[in-house]
Amino acid sequence: MSTFHFDKFSLVNILDDEAEFIPLMTSEDEEEMNKEETPEILSILPLRNTVLFPGVVIPITVGRDKSIKLIQDANKGDKVIGVVSQKDDQIEEPNAEHLHEVGTIARILKVFRMPDGNTTVIIQGKKRFKILEILSTEPYIKAKIAPYDVSKTPKDPQFDALVSSIKDMALRIIEQSPNIPTEASFAIKNIESSSYMINFISSNMNAEVSEKQKLLKEPEIRKRAELLLQYITKEMKLLELKNDIQSKVKTDIDKQQKEYFLNQQMKLIQEELGGNPQDQEIKEFSKRALKKKWNKEVKTRFEKELSKLQRMHSASAEYSVQVNYIETLLDLPWNECSKDKFDLKKAKAILDRDHYGLKEVKDRIIEHLAVLKLKGNMKSPILCLYGPPGVGKTSLGKSIAEAIGRKYVRMSLGGLRDEAEVRGHRKTYIGAMPGRILQSLKKVNTSNPVFVLDEIDKIGTGNHNGDPSSAMLEVLDPEQNENFYDNFVELDYDLSKILFIATANSLTTIQPALRDRMEIIEINGYTLEEKVQIAKKHLIPKLISENGLKTKQISIPEDVVALVCEEYTRESGVRNLEKRLAKIARFAAKSIAMEEKYDTLISKEKVFEILGPGHSKDKYQGNDVAGVVTGLAWTQVGGDILYIEVSLSKGKGRLTLTGNLGDVMKESAMIALEYIKAHAEEFGIVNTAFENWNVHIHVPEGATPKDGPSAGITMLTAIVSAFTQRKVKSKLAMTGEITLRGRVLPVGGIKEKILAAKRANINHIILSIDNKKDIDQIDKVYLKGLNFSYVVEMKEVIGLALLSSKVKNAVKIG
Repeated sequence: MSTFHFDKFSLVNILDDEAEFIPLMTSEDEEEMNKEETPEILSILPLRNTVLFPGVVIPITVGRDKSIKLIQDANKGDKVIGVVSQKDDQIEEPNAEHLHEVGTIARILKVFRMPDGNTTVIIQGKKRFKILEILSTEPYIKAKIAPYDVSKTPKDPQFDALVSSIKDMALRIIEQSPNIPTEASFAIKNIESSSYMINFISSNMNAEVSEKQKLLKEPEIRKRAELLLQYITKEMKLLELKNDIQSKVKTDIDKQQKEYFLNQQMKLIQEELGGNPQDQEIKEFSKRALKKKWNKEVKTRFEKELSKLQRMHSASAEYSVQVNYIETLLDLPWNECSKDKFDLKKAKAILDRDHYGLKEVKDRIIEHLAVLKLKGNMKSPILCLYGPPGVGKTSLGKSIAEAIGRKYVRMSLGGLRDEAEVRGHRKTYIGAMPGRILQSLKKVNTSNPVFVLDEIDKIGTGNHNGDPSSAMLEVLDPEQNENFYDNFVELDYDLSKILFIATANSLTTIQPALRDRMEIIEINGYTLEEKVQIAKKHLIPKLISENGLKTKQISIPEDVVALVCEEYTRESGVRNLEKRLAKIARFAAKSIAMEEKYDTLISKEKVFEILGPGHSKDKYQGNDVAGVVTGLAWTQVGGDILYIEVSLSKGKGRLTLTGNLGDVMKESAMIALEYIKAHAEEFGIVNTAFENWNVHIHVPEGATPKDGPSAGITMLTAIVSAFTQRKVKSKLAMTGEITLRGRVLPVGGIKEKILAAKRANINHIILSIDNKKDIDQIDKVYLKGLNFSYVVEMKEVIGLALLSSKVKNAVKIG
């Protein structure tokens, strides 16, 4: 790094043709400049990384919109601006607190656009000033200023000696710095004015902006000169140290060259003795290649690349890249497959052992094995297990691998943003490697593993690095993936024998073309009974082992597990259940470790003591209030119940919707109200009621965003109940979309909604007639204790949902 920046000498070519050079300031020029009047108000140009001193000419590049506007306006006017340095150069839009107090009045000499599109301005410092007050910040900063008085140049031998020392030190620095042009020393020798000499060297020295600002702010010229001498003396010492280091480095380079020649001679001696390590490495590659089961194309490519390696020098940069490529070809399991186990009964037993329920998935795996057993060879299916978190989608992959006797590999796709993660980088790049698909196959050393693509719905969409979800189309297409092309390997690789299992919580975020290539298997949430059995057969034995307990040291009965499910978890899966049971297991472990007495049979009372009070939310809350109806909703963590509350108040018929509702849900409320207005007589509502009463619809838990059409019939029932003051039938819930014609349309997520209803002790559910087919497909175990009413028209919903009796303290609406 050079100590001075004498870029000002390059300005000769920048100014117009009339100016052959920029003259150095004389004492007379300086005196005349000091006599110029200081304006009261001045436009302020903030500088990021430099300080302008009086008399000094500097070029600056202007990039900020405000600064460009200021320069354009000033250049059209008197060309006078105020230049102030920023305290922090990172701030894009500086205000008063970000600027130093003292700056320099400057005159614009020239404005022009550079070839790269930036605006460059040549300015010359005039006088120091002090900011009194910022008057405005738009379109650029304008400030009220005052002159900043500085002392006159003293005429005594001590000061002259000080200036002479500064000049000598500056000339020494120029002499020892190879980056500073020789013209700089001529410039310094020809400067007459002492104050301009100090300003000129202060401007060009290599120092922090804060140090330069300190020099600008110092009003006493003698102190300023002493401070400058201190800075450049320090710079001189650093420069001498740098030159010293460079001479030592030169000696080290000579030593390295000597070592290189010796190494070359040693290599020649090794070759004479027949022990060249490069030849040994190539022989090893050839030996490994004999065991590979690759096709003709791959074999030809390998031999060509090996031949290229033989011709390369081992010290060249390309040698390591070539070795890496050949090793990758040898490490990949070309046509090497593990043998499948065709004992279907044993496979089913393994799946049943590790996972409770999930009948549809297990049946699909057994079907695949059966076809494979009969045919001997087939393209593997691309399965996508879709469902809420914690239902066992990812862990199912391990069980499937064990059941069919294949290796297991998992690749997490959550947040993947770069296409090269899937397809690899071209081998010409430094640090290039194959994509994660082929890297995973290298790891398991087989071409037919069970390959779990975890969280495929959370794959990112890169803006600059390609789209990884589009790259996955080739991987997951059974018609294409037998010729998968990786950018690093540059050869077709057969992925058709891999059993891909993708997992997802939501199908909406998966690209439609990618979704179309996969066989979607929905895994719904578990019932309370299923959760109890999963805890009994899987979770509790696992937690006993993980916490260092023995079976006789803790016992958690089924009714206690059911209590934990109902009071402490609100999920479709069993992940939170496992966490709560783990806390109970840790309680037992702590008691044993601290030698405290405890009851090994965990009671319900003990659960409340260990886990604290229960916080179950989704329970039915009764039908004592008119206008409150229970609806059913689907969420990413399973089904849930929600309450639609309608309140009427005297007014002019205004409709208010609250509860963080989406547009679709708001539209459902409007449709419901308009339908009721159109059929008011049928529901026993006086027409004037809509003009005299405001309707407020609220859905509790306002922090949670809610949307979708499935609350349509719930809103309809709640509004009719509020206007008629009729009671809603006890333990009733409903879900369905509505239309202005009065039709009830089907909705999705039926199984999750039914499970939510069961958890909330609801026994009667109203659905669209078109949802009956969904109910028929659900296992009868889930439907136990539930009654279903199927409707076509919205009028039928009111007949089923509302009782003829009115609520206590009913309000007369009319």
